[in-house]
Amino acid sequence: MTDKPDFLSLELPPERIKSVSSLGLAHIGDCVWELMVRSWLLWSGKATAAGLHRATVAHVSASAQARAARIMLPNFTEEELAVFRRGRNAHVNTVPKNAKLSDYHAATGLETLWGWLYLNGRRERLGELFAMIIGEDTDAT
Repeated sequence: MTDKPDFLSLELPPERIKSVSSLGLAHIGDCVWELMVRSWLLWSGKATAAGLHRATVAHVSASAQARAARIMLPNFTEEELAVFRRGRNAHVNTVPKNAKLSDYHAATGLETLWGWLYLNGRRERLGELFAMIIGEDTDAT
C-alpha cells in the first residue's frame, strides 16, 4: 500500500515535473494563483463579502495576469524565465473572447511558472513573486 500524497501541498520529483506539459503546469498554476488571490483578498479585507467574487475575477483574468507577469518579469531567475517562456509559447486551442492573444499567452506563461514553482515545493518563491503584485495593487475592489 502506498502513501497518499498531500494534494494541498503536492510536490513532485524533478523528473516527473519535466514530463508534465506546459498546459498541465498552467492548469495547476491557475489554481495556485487563484487561491493566493482569494486568500490575499480575504486576509487584507480588500473586498466585502459581496465583492469577493468580482475582486477575484479582476485579478485572475488574462489581462490582470499579463500585467502581473510584466511586473515580475525583471525579477525572474534564468530558470524561471525559461519556464515562463515555455508556457507563453505553448500552443493553445482557444482564447477567451474578452482576452487579447498576447495577454492570454503571457497569462499562460505565468500560470505555467506558478505550477512549476508549486510542484517544486518553492512556496517561499511564490510568496516573494506574489508580494510584488500585491505591493503594486492599490485598488483590489
